[in-house]
Amino acid sequence: MSIAAEITRLQSELPCGVTLVAVSKTHPISAVAEAYDAGQRVFGESRPQEMRAKWEAMPKDIEWQMIGHLQTNKVRMIAPFVSLIHSADSARLLRVIDAEAQRVGRVIDVLLEVHISSDESKEGWEPAELDAYVEGGEWRELSGVCVRGLMCVATNTDDMTVVRDDFRRMKTLFDRYAEVFGADFDTLSMGMSSDYTEAIECGATMVRIGSTIFGYRDYTK
Repeated sequence: MSIAAEITRLQSELPCGVTLVAVSKTHPISAVAEAYDAGQRVFGESRPQEMRAKWEAMPKDIEWQMIGHLQTNKVRMIAPFVSLIHSADSARLLRVIDAEAQRVGRVIDVLLEVHISSDESKEGWEPAELDAYVEGGEWRELSGVCVRGLMCVATNTDDMTVVRDDFRRMKTLFDRYAEVFGADFDTLSMGMSSDYTEAIECGATMVRIGSTIFGYRDYTK
């Protein structure tokens, strides 16, 4: 199927209240344009330089979301326009996002990335570490940051029992933190091309789908 056809299919099949993030990282602007013409307005990128180049080239009604690991020295590059940062994975990064948001006169929405899987290579807060941060309350002092929810990447396995367990534990964390953060805490980003249906079953409100829409990525470019 074409990019446009996949966008149309997904938009019609996803339940009401679930946001589709089209993961366009490493794909050319022409591919983003095809998805845009099919009605897609939310795109996920993992490299600040690439995101900024696409932001400069594309219409300004697009929501650009940072889904990959974000180095503190790259926050300034995207602070003026990024719609949502999924990968807020440390107190230090949150402080930098806060400072850069205040510098450009914005409040930047973020998700707290949780290391929920058994894959050691994955990024994110360990649940106990995040518990301590939330209970400590430092986030309350960040006037340039709005914590909108949580994000995770499930265990890389074909065993959907393991994947669903990851997602259910995330939903439990999300529900518990929602009582702390309040009404703005409304986004649970989990699920990709291989497991988004399971993520939705477990309570995801946002799914990040790349290869299903754009095909497999060429990381050599």
